[in-house]
Amino acid sequence: MTSTEKLKEVAIVFFKLGCFAFGGPAAHIAMMEEEIVNKREWMSRQHFLDLMGVTNLIPGPNSTEMTMHCGHERAGKAGLFVAGACFIFPAVVITGIFAWLYAEYGQLPKVEPFIYGIKPAVLAIIAAAVFKLGKKALKGWELGILGLVVLLASLSGLNEILALLGAGFIGILYFYIKTGASKNVKSIFPFLFIQIPVFSTSNLSSLKVFWVFLKVGAVLYGSGYVLFAYLDAELVMRGWLSRQQLIDAVAIGQFTPGPVLSTATFIGYQLQGFWGAIAATLGIFLPSFLFVLLLNPLLPRMRKSKLLGYFLDSVNIAAVAVMLAVLFEMGKDTLTGWEGIIIALISFILTFGFKKINAMWIVIGGALLGYLLQLI
Repeated sequence: MTSTEKLKEVAIVFFKLGCFAFGGPAAHIAMMEEEIVNKREWMSRQHFLDLMGVTNLIPGPNSTEMTMHCGHERAGKAGLFVAGACFIFPAVVITGIFAWLYAEYGQLPKVEPFIYGIKPAVLAIIAAAVFKLGKKALKGWELGILGLVVLLASLSGLNEILALLGAGFIGILYFYIKTGASKNVKSIFPFLFIQIPVFSTSNLSSLKVFWVFLKVGAVLYGSGYVLFAYLDAELVMRGWLSRQQLIDAVAIGQFTPGPVLSTATFIGYQLQGFWGAIAATLGIFLPSFLFVLLLNPLLPRMRKSKLLGYFLDSVNIAAVAVMLAVLFEMGKDTLTGWEGIIIALISFILTFGFKKINAMWIVIGGALLGYLLQLI
């Protein structure tokens, strides 16, 4: 296959994922694992795990950064940019349309019945990924105990980045002592802390919108939902955006596919129209492209190092544990009525009983079933 054909394949795969990737980062990564590892075999499950574990440790939307890693594996640096752009594009366009409707009519479209069915359906998709990735990550009883500790810590409210880093360093210490390793290894983690000035004047322009969102994208750790805490301080407290607009932006992020950070498009449009939407979108996602571009070449060196290999193994099992915690919390919030339970059961049967069914059809089926059950 030529490089052009590979790029075209990457574009199609991630555009399709971008259109149907509902349910948040855990669901996005689950769909990616099914498409990239199981169906297309672009990489081994171990390498996918390594990418997932390390991606959790850098700023930005984790699932979007995973698309960039996968694109890089298939089609090099060009694939990195094509994969990320194609995954983001559907969400940005849909969010942009909602932003225009909101600006024109002052309210959001009524799509809750469809979203009602999607949420329980993605529980099965996440569960399937946790099962497969967990089997690969569980390389010994020690890692099993470490994963259980991270799971309990996550359920108790510990920040996921602290949980992942803590697991990584505990793993290094334990396996270092156990194996008697003595080789000094230089740290090669690209932890980047970028300080970008934010304009504080009352006059707002598209350039200033770009800088605000660039700063947020460069320092945003953890779930994309943390974005709203940043924006409350950067925009609402400065009087550039009302809190109601921010709350409505949260709603947009919840019922559009793809990365929740596409909400930046909605907010940018409310601030400065079309060009504000473009500026906010570019600002929020640009740091992720740069971080992944720097990180991807380092991963093979990390895996070859015995000491950093221990770190990766520990972070990998911790990342699976965090996904399991997300699954548990989503289940508590979603399975509150008989309709959601029925959709979840059907989705679990289809996902685990008919393994060749694409996750896309599970999402579409859940949306339609949710709509029909809401009519009853």
